[in-house]
Amino acid sequence: MFALAFPAIDPIAIAIGPIAIRWYSLAYVVGILLGWRYMLRLARRSPAKIETAHIDDLIVWATLGIILGGRIGYTMFYRPGYFLDHPLEILAMWRGGMSFHGGLLGVLIAIFLFARKRKISFVALGDIVVCAAPIGLFLGRIANFINGELFGRVGDVWWAMVFPHGGPLPRHPSQLYEAVLEGLVLFAVLAWLAFGTRSLERTGLLGGTFFVGYGIARIIVEMFREPDAHLGFLAAGATMGQLLSLPLVLVGAWLIYRTPRAP
Repeated sequence: MFALAFPAIDPIAIAIGPIAIRWYSLAYVVGILLGWRYMLRLARRSPAKIETAHIDDLIVWATLGIILGGRIGYTMFYRPGYFLDHPLEILAMWRGGMSFHGGLLGVLIAIFLFARKRKISFVALGDIVVCAAPIGLFLGRIANFINGELFGRVGDVWWAMVFPHGGPLPRHPSQLYEAVLEGLVLFAVLAWLAFGTRSLERTGLLGGTFFVGYGIARIIVEMFREPDAHLGFLAAGATMGQLLSLPLVLVGAWLIYRTPRAP
């Protein structure tokens, strides 16, 4: 069976003595920095009186939401039994294990608390944050590909690859599918809405579009992604990623439906 060679990229981007910085960590850092600059630009266009100082201060809150929510979400959604028996392992984040859906929930809680403290619109602030989220998603999926993790199911397409930890058969590079759909495509759609239309005036439209767009993209890609070995296929042959993404589509559709028309 024909397969492309997997590019052997060292997961460690920079190593200085005992200090090693991985591509995955860099993806988080660069994604947050680029997202911060992008949100500053969006805040200047927002009619909701969201100041650039609000975005500067929000970054710390959002970063904590991503890290804590992502880790707690992984322990709850993907391996609750294991971490219940080994609670100290929850702190071993360097061994991997983050959940996007948990990180999203953590960020939403952080945005809600921050908006309440600063007396600004939670939904309007969320509209700005979701526009920047695909930047981090794109970089994170590229880092997953470099690590050779979260690979796809066995496939016979010409671009299939034999991953280092995926056995001898060629597999779909599902990380790249996610990078394109959840990252590039979703970023382009939200950018067009934010800058090409008056969507920032229709509070909730951008947030709803992100939820629907991410949910659909994740459900599609999960058809090609190898399910977690310890979970396998769940109800009706769905994966955990699909089950967690379905509520996002429903919530997003509700947000879009209730969005007021632009004046």
